Amino acid sequence: MKSDKNPLSNGAASVDRGTWTDTDSVWPIETWLFNRFMQLIGEPAISVVFWDDREHYRCPRANPVARMRFADRSTFWRLFANPNLEFGDGYSSGRIRIEGDLVAFIEALYEAKIKRTRPGILQQFVKRGFVRARRNSLTDSRDNIQHHYDLGNDFYRLWLDEEMAYTCAYFADPSVTLEQAQAAKLDHIARKLQLRPGEEVVEAGCGWGGLARHFARRYGVRVRAYNISPSQIAYARERAKAEGLADRIDYIEDDYRNIQGTYDAFVSVGMLEHVGAEHYATLGQVVDRVLKDDGRGLIHSIGQIRPEPPSAWNERRIFPGANPPTLRRMMDIFEGPGLSVVDVENIRLHYAKTIEHWLARYEAHEAEVREMFDDFFVRAWRLYLAASIASFRAGALELYQVLFSRPGKNDMAWTRAHLYRD
Repeated sequence: MKSDKNPLSNGAASVDRGTWTDTDSVWPIETWLFNRFMQLIGEPAISVVFWDDREHYRCPRANPVARMRFADRSTFWRLFANPNLEFGDGYSSGRIRIEGDLVAFIEALYEAKIKRTRPGILQQFVKRGFVRARRNSLTDSRDNIQHHYDLGNDFYRLWLDEEMAYTCAYFADPSVTLEQAQAAKLDHIARKLQLRPGEEVVEAGCGWGGLARHFARRYGVRVRAYNISPSQIAYARERAKAEGLADRIDYIEDDYRNIQGTYDAFVSVGMLEHVGAEHYATLGQVVDRVLKDDGRGLIHSIGQIRPEPPSAWNERRIFPGANPPTLRRMMDIFEGPGLSVVDVENIRLHYAKTIEHWLARYEAHEAEVREMFDDFFVRAWRLYLAASIASFRAGALELYQVLFSRPGKNDMAWTRAHLYRD
């Protein structure tokens, strides 16, 4: 049964050509333009075959890690008109094919781009393309979140862990299972916050509620968790009731801007990417309002090494309104209310490892995803997960955990030793 919650079904659908029959000859100007385009983005270690079944680009500096193939001339010219959006849609519709490892292909693109330390206007256009950025007002935030998270719990249950954690896990040992690594992530955060039984914790953006359940069950705290996704909140409440935790957790369907009460600890895992930099000061005011005088908090967020706009394709097809911050921009949260940054840790390779698990599980359930949605959706989400792995491997994206407290709070841990004790 096809889902009625497919955000890719309107205006994005396209037919997979199956056998590619375009026999038009390639114009010399097309070969020249494409090679100039490859130079512009740093000459990635790939090769490219046009619709005449001949190779028209090959990296001059290294052996190609994978090959891209165009179905026809129209796909080629659409790519030039809006590179980022049209590559994603071309791949998702089957008009662009990747022969070889998809993750390695995308990683080669990111590595080439990152080596350009001062990207110019044309490079920014290649990255961004023509798509209007979605805002994150109270109304728009709910629409943006529903576009991505309300695809249905059954979809996410196919490839997430048992607790439905959709954020970076923590692999103290790379050989552990995804379930073990997700639990270790929650323990890592709890240790940083030095949680004590009986304390009050507030969570902004709780997903399917796994952090609140883990904290309540293992650390004896009370948690009030906020989220604007109705399906996630409903799932979280059902799980808490079934596990006998409903008396220790309040799941609130509301925006972080409306958090009420005062708390010993504030925590946000995977929400800041969806807040929007223009609202960081507002988030800081919320933290200042709800944190007790001796309170502390932690924000866990995808980040960037330089401020760049979100990609056109990701904005339109996958994650509207998402834009990871630089570490410097995150300070807009803390400087206004005068919060003290205690510790910063970057665990980006842990996120690459996490998404490797997700992609493997996703591909194992490809037939079920196709039954829920369609071929375009299957390829689009494969591309999204593969591109995410490549982004973290290449360093195009980071994963920051920022621990903070009220100023003058002198009982925080002196070292990180307590984080690594069993």
